[in-house]
Amino acid sequence: MAAPERQPEALLGLMGSLADPTRLRLLRLLERQELQVQELCDVVQLPQSTVSRHLKLLSDLGWVKSRPQATTRLYRMAEADGGARKLWLLAREQMNGWATAEQDRLRLARRLSERQPAAQAFFAGAAGQWDKLRGELYGHGFSQAALLALVPSEWTVADLGCGTGHVTASLAPVVAKVVGVDQSAAMLKAARKRTAGFDNVELRQGSLEALPIEAGAVDAALLLLALTYVESPDTVLAEAWRILRPGGRLVVVDLLRHDREEFRRQMGQHSLGFAPAEFESLARGAHFEGARAQPLPPEAQAKGPALLLLSARRSGGVEFLKARQKEKR
Repeated sequence: MAAPERQPEALLGLMGSLADPTRLRLLRLLERQELQVQELCDVVQLPQSTVSRHLKLLSDLGWVKSRPQATTRLYRMAEADGGARKLWLLAREQMNGWATAEQDRLRLARRLSERQPAAQAFFAGAAGQWDKLRGELYGHGFSQAALLALVPSEWTVADLGCGTGHVTASLAPVVAKVVGVDQSAAMLKAARKRTAGFDNVELRQGSLEALPIEAGAVDAALLLLALTYVESPDTVLAEAWRILRPGGRLVVVDLLRHDREEFRRQMGQHSLGFAPAEFESLARGAHFEGARAQPLPPEAQAKGPALLLLSARRSGGVEFLKARQKEKR
C-alpha cells in the first residue's frame, strides 16, 4: 500500500476506513491468512453482501488485495507503509483482548482445519495402511538413515559388546570413528567381515569389565543387549564412564525385568533384565547424569521379553577422573 500524501484529507480517509468494527475484524483476519469471501462470512458470522461491501471499500483504499483462484477470489491484507502502517499497528494493538476478535480467531482455526488439500485427503484415506504402503514403496532403511544423520559426524563411538558388527557397520558411514569391542573371537570374526569396507572401524577383543579403550577417548558409548550377560553391570557402566569424554553420551538397550527363567538359561544370560528405576540407579551410581530409562514398545514379531532404553550423560571432567583413579589405588 503506497504511503498517502501528508494532507488532513488523506489522514482522515485512512482513519475513516478503520472506523468500523467489521473492517477491523476483516483486516485482522486477512493480515496473515488468504481467505475466500465465504470463509470470511463464516468466521465473522455476517452475510456475504455485508462482507463483500466492506472488502470493496478496503480494496479501493488499498488496505486489501485479491487474486483469482478457480471460480472465486482470495483476499489478503496489502502491505501498508508510512502513516497507514502506523495507524494499523495502533489499531491492532487496541484490539488485543477484544472478545469478538478472539471468537473470530477460534472460528478461523476451525475453518482452516476443515480445508483438505490433496496430501491431507490422501493421508486421511491411507492412514490405516500407511506404514505397510510406505515400506512397500520406499523400504525401511531411510528412517534409520535419518536418525543416524542426527549423530555428529566428528564423533568417535564405542560399540560395546558389538557382536557381529551390525550396529558398528551402520554407524561407520556417519561418524569419524567406531571402536567395536567384544569378548568373543567368533563374533569379532563376523564383525570384521561385515565392516571390511570401512577404514574408520577398529575392532578390539576384550571384556566389558576391562575395556581395551583409553580413558576419555570416545564421545558416545553403546551397550546393546549386553548388560544381562555380565555379572557386575555396575562395573561395566563404570568402565563406560571412564572411556567417555566429559559430557559424552551413554545409550543402553537391554531387557526389561521379566520372569522367563527358561529364556534366561537358554540365552546364557546372568539376569532377568532390569526395572527402569534400577537401570537409572545403576547409571547414577556410575556417576552418570540425566539418566532416563523407559520401556520400548515390543515389536509385533518379537518373541523375547520387552526391552528397556537408558540414556545418560557422563558427568565431571579431568579432575573428577583423577579423583576416581586415586580412590582405586
